[in-house]
Amino acid sequence: MPSAPAAELEVGDRTVRISNPDRVYFPARGETKLDLARYYLAVSDGVVRALYERPCMLHRFPTGVTGEKVHQKRLPRGAPDWVQTVRVEFPRYGRHAYELCVTHPADLIWAVQMSTVEFHPWNSRRADVEKPDEWRIDLDPMPQATYAHVQQVAQVAREVLADLGAVGWPKTSGGKGLHVYVRIEPRWGFADVRRAAHAFAREVERRAGELVDLTWWRKDRDPASVFVDYNQNTRDHTIRCAYSVRGVPEAVVSAPITWEELPDAEPGDFTIATMPARFATLGDLHAGIDDAVYSLDELLEWAERDEREGAAPPPEDEDT
Repeated sequence: MPSAPAAELEVGDRTVRISNPDRVYFPARGETKLDLARYYLAVSDGVVRALYERPCMLHRFPTGVTGEKVHQKRLPRGAPDWVQTVRVEFPRYGRHAYELCVTHPADLIWAVQMSTVEFHPWNSRRADVEKPDEWRIDLDPMPQATYAHVQQVAQVAREVLADLGAVGWPKTSGGKGLHVYVRIEPRWGFADVRRAAHAFAREVERRAGELVDLTWWRKDRDPASVFVDYNQNTRDHTIRCAYSVRGVPEAVVSAPITWEELPDAEPGDFTIATMPARFATLGDLHAGIDDAVYSLDELLEWAERDEREGAAPPPEDEDT
């Protein structure tokens, strides 16, 4: 059966061509490549805010999410001249890459044309890619932990953030985890941001008790616990941005939620079928994130205190 003719989408002052628009990307409900493009167009204000001027790795699925997955750091070939990039270095390998740097909604739709489903940005921006302006709290459940356990730990994390005077912006992960983002001053390198994030994780562990296990090696952790993954603040570690689709048949979305929604919000509630109407009604729930900037000074003092009292810093090996 021949493919449908290419579709063209008007995105602001630009036109983006979508080839193979009827290719099924998400078999659970039969959503197509064109459905994916229209979803990202519907929530583009939120996605652009989440990605703006950040190096961005793309997770591409050329034949749909049940097929091959391509982790793309370098900008795919054939980009229009309006698509921007940012150069990032990989000193360990003596290499560099020019990664996508989103500045316009059309960049998202062009990325979908190149079979992108997931957007994974750095937590720094191109003005200084070595100075993060986003601290990421990743609540990662171990195999026997439930989403209810994650919700409980998220409430503890919220309490600690309140004590620090920091504003946390929660979102579902697209799985059974949760992410909380905090905008920070871009004054520190990745090592200091990770060190501050580790101090925060230790305080959450103190308050949450057996719900949290910060044991370094995954295989040694309590399988019914939640890991507060401070390693997501390591250089070149990326996670799905707000509103990013997850590459699964159900087309689940990493969805911003309010703290008040947290007790009842289920990850499966948020898909490319449900999010456009939610976004049209509520707007971008992370719209105020850039106005709530936090200084890491107190957390770094916590890190120094803990280390004086014998707390060991995490190993340099990032493979957890």
